[in-house]
This record gives sequence, structure tokens and C-alpha cells, in this order.
Amino acid sequence: MTPAAPVSAHRDQLGARAATIVFLAFALAYFLSALARAVTATLSPTLSAEFSLTAGDLGLLAGGYFFGFALTQLPMGKWLDQHGPRRVVLGFLSLAVVGCMAFAMAESFGGLLVARVLIGMGVSACLMAPLTGYRRWLAPAAQLRANSWMLMTGSFGMVAATLPVQWLMPFLGWRGLFWVLAGLVAVAMAGIAWRVPAWRHEAHDAGQAPVEEGYGIVWRNAYFRQMVPLGLVNHGGMVAIQTLWAGPWMVKVAGYTPAQAAGGLFAINLVMLLSFWVWGMVNPRLARQGFTPEALIGWGLPLSLLLLAAIVVMGPAAGWPMLALYCASCTVASQAQPAVALALPSAVAGRALSAYNLAIFAGVFVMQWALGLMIDGLRWLGWDEVAGFRGAFAVFGLCSVVAYGVFWRAWRRQPASTSR
Repeated sequence: MTPAAPVSAHRDQLGARAATIVFLAFALAYFLSALARAVTATLSPTLSAEFSLTAGDLGLLAGGYFFGFALTQLPMGKWLDQHGPRRVVLGFLSLAVVGCMAFAMAESFGGLLVARVLIGMGVSACLMAPLTGYRRWLAPAAQLRANSWMLMTGSFGMVAATLPVQWLMPFLGWRGLFWVLAGLVAVAMAGIAWRVPAWRHEAHDAGQAPVEEGYGIVWRNAYFRQMVPLGLVNHGGMVAIQTLWAGPWMVKVAGYTPAQAAGGLFAINLVMLLSFWVWGMVNPRLARQGFTPEALIGWGLPLSLLLLAAIVVMGPAAGWPMLALYCASCTVASQAQPAVALALPSAVAGRALSAYNLAIFAGVFVMQWALGLMIDGLRWLGWDEVAGFRGAFAVFGLCSVVAYGVFWRAWRRQPASTSR
């Protein structure tokens, strides 16, 4: 693991009031991106009835967001470093506006899918853009707080995509919801254009040697490689469970009704929201006391492994409270994201963050798919449905232990480099 790169020139850092306004401008956009990501689950019965969608169609429609999201990550990282958060996120959000309007006007499954991909592409910079800016605009402890609170706004969006959307459906309909969403994205764009600072080319102005182009500097960084298994498996798997498999577990294993499962998902997202709020509150104090992100992950993440094992052992007795505790305990892994940016020069923060984010979302896709394949495979071998779910979750737990072990070994072999 390499030591953290020095923070960029202090003249770039924002005062408290300016930083708060910039955070709020970005937070609205990220809230809307999370709402757009999760809303298809709430709308799935309506869309299935209107367009005669199969389960495979719904899975593809949900995956279209992640496909569009993944398409943009690597080029977006370079553009963030070159052109800055404001220009890049405004360009991408214009695609999101078009995607929301196209979804509202769609008359076929193909139209819905194309619109969904456009939305995924359009909101793909909503977290990476502010985190790239925070790398230069905020002190390290404040970056950790801002990262946690950005994720908290994402949890707000996930919560808003459940029961609140259901409450609005009788008044707006699903098409009206997407017209409103397009208008709100345009409002978020106006706030970002008005309040987010322009980007200064750091290496040139500071008289430094030009920073290497491309992603080689990121891939070769030992700290980045150390964190990638956690992003792929532990973080990505938690999101896969939160956004997909928690619901089926509650219905098919714990015996919930669909309405009870919807309430359970609402509660899980509320717990996640509170978890990220707490991290934002305590991170600056922990940083001042010398607790590094690696130490927090190293000593905190085993709790999630124990809770996942408990869920497998408890089986039908493990309802939404156990799933919520598991997801909340995994939030310690989110400390890796701003830490990756701090471990590299600020001139490559966009590439570092986008590459790590790509690892997380690749993990979400792989874990969502792999858990389903394992459940089906175990059913094919003669296991009942409850046993299939428990077996698949157990295999995922073993993978999580291995990923954590890779991180632990790399961290403990170079303890001196954990200082920031």
C-alpha cells in the first residue's frame, strides 16, 4: 500500500459556507440518481401489466441502468480530471433529462430500455463528480464526512423510491412521475451551474511535472489494488442484497407477504440512511484521533461477516432487522472510496474514483446474477427454495471472507504505510 498523496494547494479549499452550498447542489442530483435507480422496482407491477413484461424483461430493464452507468465510468474519470466536476456532471445530466422524458413517452419495452440506459449514463457522474471536487476543495477529514453524507442522500433517494412513489402514483401516474423527475434534474443542473466552482488545472498552475495520462497510474497503485476486492465482493454484494435479494429473502425464506416485504425494504433503507449519517458525524473526529479508513475497515468489517453467517444459520427467522443490521455493518467498507482518492495525486482523483466505482458496480451486477444462478442451481440439485437461498448466501459469505482476507493480508504486511 502506498502512502496518501499530499493534499492539493490550500487556495483551492472552500470555506464552510461555500462547501455546504456546493454539497447541497450535488446532493440533490445524487438523491435523484438514487431515486431513478430504485424506482423501477416500485413500478414493476404497473409496467409489467401495461407492457406485458416477463421477469426476464424486468431484470433487463433494471439492469439497463447499470449497463449505461458502467459504459461511462472510465472515460468519465479522465474527463473529470481534465475538465472538472461542473462541466462533466452538467453534460451527463442533460442525458438524464432526455432519458427521463423518453421513459415518460415510451410506448414499448424497447423504448423503456433505451430510456433506462440513457438515464443510467446521465446520472453516472452524480457521485464521482462531487467526490473528485471534494478531493481538492475539502480537507481530508471533511472529505470522509462529505462522502458518507453523499451516500446518505443516496439512501434518501432509495427510501423516496418506495412508499412515497406508491403514494404519488394515483395522482401522477408513472409517466407523470418521470416528467417530474426530468424537471427536478433540470433544477439540480441549475444549482450546480450556479454554485459549483470552476476547475483549475492543478499540475500546470503549481509548476509540477505533468501527471501520467490514462489509468496506468491507478492500476499500479498498491493501495487501489488492496481495496478492489472489498469493492467487488463485500461492498458490491451488500448493494446486491439491499437492492435485489433482500426482498425475495423476506418473501421466500422468512415468509413475509409482498406488502410486509415492501415495508421491510423501506426500513432497511432507513437504517442505511442513518448509518451514513452517523459515519458523516464521527469521521472527522475519528480522523483527528488517528483512525485511518484501513483500520476502520480492518477491525469493523468482520461484524458484517458474522451477521451474514447468522442470517444463513437463522434462515426463516432472519427477517428485515437482521438484513438491515448486515447492510448497516457493511457501510464501513464505504470508507475505502474517499481513501482511494486520497492515496493518489488529486490530479488523478477522477480516474481513481471512477475506477473504484466501476469495481463496485461490477460487483453489484456479478453478485446479483451469481446469487440467482446459485439459487437456481441448488434448486436443480434437489434443494428446496429456502435451502437454496441459504446455500447461495453461504457461498457469498465465503467469498466475502476471502476478499476481506486479501485486504487484511495486504494491510498488515505494510502497517507503516497506513498513516495519512
